[in-house]
Amino acid sequence: MTDALTRIAALRASHDRLRAVAAPLTADQVRSPGYPSEWSIAQVLSHLGSGAEINGLIFDSGINGTEAPKQEDFQAIWAVWDAKSPDEQAADALVADARLVEKIEALTPEQRGSATFTMFFGPADLSTFVAMRLSEHAVHTWDVEVMLDPSATVLPEAVLVVLDVAKGLVGFAGKPGPEGRIHVTVTDPDAEYALVLGEKVSLGPWDGGASTGELSLPAEAFLRLLYGRLDPAHSPSVTATNVDLDALRAVFPGF
Repeated sequence: MTDALTRIAALRASHDRLRAVAAPLTADQVRSPGYPSEWSIAQVLSHLGSGAEINGLIFDSGINGTEAPKQEDFQAIWAVWDAKSPDEQAADALVADARLVEKIEALTPEQRGSATFTMFFGPADLSTFVAMRLSEHAVHTWDVEVMLDPSATVLPEAVLVVLDVAKGLVGFAGKPGPEGRIHVTVTDPDAEYALVLGEKVSLGPWDGGASTGELSLPAEAFLRLLYGRLDPAHSPSVTATNVDLDALRAVFPGF
């Protein structure tokens, strides 16, 4: 349960950071490009707002023991958000996001321990539910913030949680590429990973053995690499031995 409480606190911190970044935006700024080139900042915020409402449906069904929402429920939410003006998307996203965080924070200890949520991959406990929302939230908050401050980094409290989530997602998000087993060493916080490339991509803890290359970088930067957000203009110091960083970026185009 401590793990869930820590993740809830990180989600609150991510919401507060998003509010601090997005609330002062001008009309021109919300219409300017977000980090994903196909989206404006308003559209990034709309994605977070609609995601908060979708996660709210999943949350309510898990807490109340009712039928899980269906795809058509999600599509109805997306349609409403797509019809909003950019100004409405920006303002309403903060309201919807706060509502979800407050719901999670209001859970009793018994609810935190017993609730099960129906996610796209199957049933999940509260800790996993919060981690999935945080992984999306922290990265998309960066998508907004970095357009205002090129030196922005992902919320430190979220980094290890998002990397943990990424281990289950890289198999879907990673593209086929040259075969290899890269020994990845990250700092702040320190950890080691085995990144396996080829027809299928996987990420797991480093357990020794042979490697085809070495990669050393901050944990926050490795997270952004996996999420397709470590372009040359937003890369800290990276040490790569027998690793083509540009080729690695192509394996992870973003999600």
